[in-house]
This record gives sequence, C-alpha cells and structure tokens, in this order.
Amino acid sequence: MANEPVVHVIDDDDSARQSLEFLIDCAGLKVRSYASAVAFLKAVPDMEHGCIVTDVRMPEMTGMELLGRLKALEVRDPVIVITGHADVPMAIQAMKEGVADFIEKPFSDDAILGAIRAALARHSDRAQANEERALVNERLASLSPREREVLDGLVEGHANKVIAFDLDISARTVEVYRANVMAKMHARSLSELVRMVTIARLPD
Repeated sequence: MANEPVVHVIDDDDSARQSLEFLIDCAGLKVRSYASAVAFLKAVPDMEHGCIVTDVRMPEMTGMELLGRLKALEVRDPVIVITGHADVPMAIQAMKEGVADFIEKPFSDDAILGAIRAALARHSDRAQANEERALVNERLASLSPREREVLDGLVEGHANKVIAFDLDISARTVEVYRANVMAKMHARSLSELVRMVTIARLPD
C-alpha cells in the first residue's frame, strides 16, 4: 500500500531498538529505526508518515529535545515516548506537549502495540480531515470576491433578498452567484455548503 503508515523507532540502545523493530514488523506494521534523534531528524524531510516511538534518554539529543524540534518543523505525526521509571515526571510534561502516549519500561508487547495502533488510528482520522479541509480551501480559493460575499451570507443563514440588500445587488443576481458558488464548491445542498465552510474554519 502506497499510503501505509510507518512506525519510526528512535532508540540509541541497539538491542532494545532491534527488539522493538522486530515486534512491530511481526505485528504486520511497516517500521523504520534510527539510532539517534539526530539521525531521525535527517530523515524527516522525506519521511513516510505514521507515528514516532522515541526513548527519552539518548545522547546528542534527548526525546524531549526531539519533541521541540518536531514541533518547530511542524511534524504532526503522533509521538509515543518510552520512559524509564525515573522519567515519569518528564513524560507527564511530554504529554502536556501533545505526545500521543508514554509507555513506562518495562512494558509488555501488547502495551506498546496497543499504543502504536491507537496513535495510528487517531492520525489516520486527522489526516483524512486535513485532506478534506485542503480540498475545501482549494474550492474556496476558486471563488470570486463577490461569490465569496454571497457564500458568507448563505452561511450566515440569510435569504437571497437579504444578501441582495446587503450587497446592493438584485435578488436575481444573488441567485446567479449562489448557483456559481454551489457548482464551484461541489455542494449539493445548502447544509452541505455550510458543513464545508465549517471544516475550512476548524483549527489545526
């Protein structure tokens, strides 16, 4: 599958990294592994999207420092933090930074795989929503300024006559613009048009 998500594992411990990579591969998921956060960051520009599993304590760059870099790079793939017992307060801070989950060592196979699958499912839903929003915004960009004004009136629930009055044009002209808006937006009904505009206005 071209768009099959990939699990990116980052851990400087060769044995732990290879063991986790083997587990994820056996679970039927695509996996890539990196011996350091620095190595992973080099791969970010061309990375296949999915989710990121990183240890907290690593030389060169810690998992927490990696979170900051990923945020700056606007990488939106969910991150799962693996932590030792002493790192729990740090992991709680990571949760506040928006990580998908943190798993305390030692963890069971089911625990880490469950966290990965949950993160991938949430990311898939968000990716689909982002794709839909991008399409809606593309259609909105095709509207002329006047069509956009008519659209705004429609979304506010105004009747054609009210929109005509507000824009100082005839009701018949509003009908023409309204038809153009519906066609360009590929909206089959006013409610569908409102839904599209709502999607476009959702925060990232």
